[in-house]
Amino acid sequence: MRTADAHLPWGGTARVPWALEVTPERAGWRYAGLRVLTLPPGGTVTFATDAEEMLVLPLAGAATVHCDGARFALAGRPSVFAAVTDFAYLPRDATVTVEGEGRFALPSARATRRLSPRYGAARDVPVELRGAGPASRQVNNFCAPDAFDCDRLLAVEVLTPGGNWSSYPPHKHEEDRRHDDGTAEAELEEIYYFEVARGVPGDPAGPVGYQRVYGTDRRPIDVLAEVRAGDVVLVPYGYHGPSMAAPGYDLYYLNVLAGPGSARTMACVDDPRHGWIRESWTDQPVDPRLPLAGPTTREAGCPD
Repeated sequence: MRTADAHLPWGGTARVPWALEVTPERAGWRYAGLRVLTLPPGGTVTFATDAEEMLVLPLAGAATVHCDGARFALAGRPSVFAAVTDFAYLPRDATVTVEGEGRFALPSARATRRLSPRYGAARDVPVELRGAGPASRQVNNFCAPDAFDCDRLLAVEVLTPGGNWSSYPPHKHEEDRRHDDGTAEAELEEIYYFEVARGVPGDPAGPVGYQRVYGTDRRPIDVLAEVRAGDVVLVPYGYHGPSMAAPGYDLYYLNVLAGPGSARTMACVDDPRHGWIRESWTDQPVDPRLPLAGPTTREAGCPD
């Protein structure tokens, strides 16, 4: 896969009612998907989830979600850089109506179990700081395995201060296996959806960030994408990282992951050439600009 195949600029996958639509078929894989919905004042959209479980995650704005007789009022947020948000879970085989104003992400995964629609409160989202120094970032684990129950869907938000690198050291989750050193790895498809501070989706002259994806001799992939607000990068396999925030422009990305495993896990392995960088964080402070929003804990995890 080349950059031109993996990098999907805003507007290139639009299909009414979606401003952005990435289905498993569009991505060329089996499980993970993402849609973005833009609603004008008083806007309303009704749709069916079919074989996918989904979330309604406010990126900018607020909405009311109706699903299976349940009603969820999402307070939302002014922007992804302003606050952690609440969200709603939508099961497969449901009819859904979203009413409101703003921009909303709907990460999804092909599901086998049908769970109940639910509300996720912003106050319950685990927020952590990872890395240190110029590799410091904030991770909002709103739909991580231990934070929120789904069938296959996994999703987190990452906020990287301007000038920093995240998703570092580069890591991969392309095989369901346990390595010789005891490290577990899960097979997962992954979508990166980006926003850049002071950027507007669809503005070709807006501020940029960068995303690297590269493979192994056995499974080559070579991607270096210049991303703007609203862009997507697909990661079917290979090492991904770093995600690079340009100086002066904080970078946001929504990670959507799903795979065939029976257990929800984000298990990954570092590129062995660069994993040593973790040890250097012990003697470095976390970037004082963090957290950008919300209380935090420091936990070990994949280097998103």
